[in-house]
Amino acid sequence: MTSVIVGTAGHIDHGKSALVRALTGSDPDRLPEEKRRGITIDLGFADLDLDGVRVGFVDVPGHERFVKNMLAGAHGIDVVALVIAADEGVMPQTREHFDICRLLGVQRGLIVVTKTDLVEEELLELVTSEAAELVAGSFLESAPIIPVSAKTGAGLDQLRTALREVSLQVPGRADGFLPRLPVDRVFAMKGFGAVVTGTLVSGTIREGDELELLPIYSRVRARGVQVHGNTVSEASAGQRTAVNLGGIDTHAIERGMVLAPVSSLRTTQILDVNVSVLPGAPRALRSRARVRFHIHAAEVLARIQVLEPSGQVAPGAAGLVQLRLETPIAAVAGEHFILRSYSPSITIAGGEVLDPLAGKHRGRDLADVRRSLAILAGDYPAAQLSVFVATSGDLGQRREDLRARTGWEDARLFPPLNEAIDKGMIVDCSGVLLDQKRFVSLKAAALDEVEEHHRREPLSRGLARETLRERHFAHIPAEVFRAVLSDLENAGSLVSEKELVRTSAHVLELSAPDVALRDRINSVYELAGLEPPTLDEALQTAGVSSAQKTHARKLLQLLLDRGSLVRVQGDLFFHSGPLAQLTATLKQFALEHPSDPSLDVATFKELAGVSRKYAIPLLEFLDRARITRRVGDRRQILK
Repeated sequence: MTSVIVGTAGHIDHGKSALVRALTGSDPDRLPEEKRRGITIDLGFADLDLDGVRVGFVDVPGHERFVKNMLAGAHGIDVVALVIAADEGVMPQTREHFDICRLLGVQRGLIVVTKTDLVEEELLELVTSEAAELVAGSFLESAPIIPVSAKTGAGLDQLRTALREVSLQVPGRADGFLPRLPVDRVFAMKGFGAVVTGTLVSGTIREGDELELLPIYSRVRARGVQVHGNTVSEASAGQRTAVNLGGIDTHAIERGMVLAPVSSLRTTQILDVNVSVLPGAPRALRSRARVRFHIHAAEVLARIQVLEPSGQVAPGAAGLVQLRLETPIAAVAGEHFILRSYSPSITIAGGEVLDPLAGKHRGRDLADVRRSLAILAGDYPAAQLSVFVATSGDLGQRREDLRARTGWEDARLFPPLNEAIDKGMIVDCSGVLLDQKRFVSLKAAALDEVEEHHRREPLSRGLARETLRERHFAHIPAEVFRAVLSDLENAGSLVSEKELVRTSAHVLELSAPDVALRDRINSVYELAGLEPPTLDEALQTAGVSSAQKTHARKLLQLLLDRGSLVRVQGDLFFHSGPLAQLTATLKQFALEHPSDPSLDVATFKELAGVSRKYAIPLLEFLDRARITRRVGDRRQILK
């Protein structure tokens, strides 16, 4: 069965509630005060079956004091029934409600002229003509204008037929969006607890689902689901839905909150939007102006930051602005909103969210910002995702970040994302998505830093990876840093050696004095055999002055790098030649003692010809090198 939401719109006392009551048999005015005063104050709901079409009515108040409540119901409607009383004609709230529907992007509807039993035919024709003039050039220009009387029933059958026809023209809600239920009503039901209602704008909510209320991030469970008063196992996009929530008290829930899957959406207080200002707005939108921002059932105060070069958006014009909210809300790209002036509270503009998780912009960047927002306002998803990634800078975006920004499920998100990656617009750094230009810039910065290290330290074989990251790339995710180095290595620009990186062109070129000093240090250790001097003694013997010690240590590191010297413990170094001879001696001992190839410290001292001062460090080194293995007080020689 096709399900559509029909919202009433129109001035107070033009018969909206009476019309819904006459069509459905249900009174949408549920509050005692509404019945006592005879006016609609808050949203009312009713439903009607029209031969395979289930119509859910959202009846809104028409008084100017309750436009806030009207807006809570106007979001999410598929069809508007613009109600005009035959005895009064077009009135101020008729125009404001009509403007709101246009700004919210409603595409279908009809015009209902009510109270026809109170007027003569001539006046009815005049009001009908006035209604046609009001909607000329709008989405209602070709809509049927149906005169009815809720009192006598005249025209109701024609209205039902027209409602069914226009409802069948409503396209189905787009697939691939995360479930979102903006809450427009909250109440407690005895024996059940908290119940929330709203129009399910996207996705599906099922009984038992684990959900989250935003912006308070409270986890709840869908204990039960109803659609049009009937218990169901699941509710689908476009249906008036009631959800019985477990895990939260009614007093913690407010109109304007959004129910969504856990960890799927993010709250925001800064949004980049495209806004259209009504021609009749009293003044242009300018930066720092305080406005009332309405999205779905939420109303929050906001400050405007105009992004246009002129610094304003004039009445009747459209432009880009940033909205900075005073309290957080949940929103996704593509959603419509309404702006009302702070005081007096009148509707002045509306538009579409382009980036719901925007950051503050610097004045010198506004030209680039406008170009990016123009892409977001287009219909090329791969480019739109690239803009979201680019605006995140070096931090990049993860797939869950893009889901929260767009409200897209994976089936809708992944094809354009993969396209953007395949076309080189986005780089996938092991799950962190980075703009291609930023990735190239980071690679250049990393290569420059390694080259600069070589210039500063020509005797160093490379720069430690962690030093490189801590000095210049601590602000980026580890996945991005690893991807940057990996890409440079794959391209042959950098070479990794253990924990160091160097450029592929880096070659150690020693001067003749450096070669001579290096060789002298090497000779000191080679001649010392298995009883080497301390480092200071070795450098002194090699003729190194105090001023040369730092430089000499770098030459010693070169000897370690090429394997001529071996660090056995701390600053205790041995030449590789005597160590190799010692290893050969131990192997020979093992061959001569096949039944027990082990030795104690005393035997080792005798074999190596060293004192205990050197024997213990040497044995521990041999253990680490897996030449020997300690077993109690003895060392077993390994084959």
